[in-house]
Amino acid sequence: MAELEIFDGKGKSTGKYKLAAPLAELTVNNMVLHRTVVAEEANSRQGTQSTKTRSDARGGGRKPYKQKKTGNARQGTIRAPHYAHGGVALAPKPRDYSKKVNRKERRLAIMAAFGAQANDGAISLCKELKFKAPKTKEAVEFLAGLGLSDCRRVLLVVPAYDEMVVKSFRNLKNVVIRTAPSRDGLAQSFSARDLLVAHKIVVTEDAMKKTEECWLK
Repeated sequence: MAELEIFDGKGKSTGKYKLAAPLAELTVNNMVLHRTVVAEEANSRQGTQSTKTRSDARGGGRKPYKQKKTGNARQGTIRAPHYAHGGVALAPKPRDYSKKVNRKERRLAIMAAFGAQANDGAISLCKELKFKAPKTKEAVEFLAGLGLSDCRRVLLVVPAYDEMVVKSFRNLKNVVIRTAPSRDGLAQSFSARDLLVAHKIVVTEDAMKKTEECWLK
């Protein structure tokens, strides 16, 4: 059973947190995990890219010169792809990239990724995270206390949206803030990709309890 270290706001260890057995002992299914991450990345694409083909480019309504006896290759329009200001060959058009993943399959992938990170020692717990006012300086000091100042990608999981916390960390490019999952599914929780790309994960104790309650009950 994986045990997570609990730290206070200054980085001092205050105890251990035993991760629930179903979460810590869950076997990683690479196929399910891969399918879920691919779907998450595909669903984040807008699919609004659009360029003009030869039929969309303005002009070129008549032949540039006659068909024969010019010594040149025959041409039908100056808006063909090989002309300057011509249309684009095989031009991308708006399309839907979304992929569907079953809810149980997605949850299984997220739980497996979380358990794998916990077993690798990449997850730390903090007692609580509160700011009286938006202070990036205090956010930097909090990361420094945990020894994460030089960490390239930190995932911070809080129990619910907190404006002071978000505003304190939003100027730090190496920190991504997510909320713990909720049973109603309305909150913007962390995804399997968020867990996999993070080098270190910091979860508040309340967010950890909320996560286990949502996943295991």
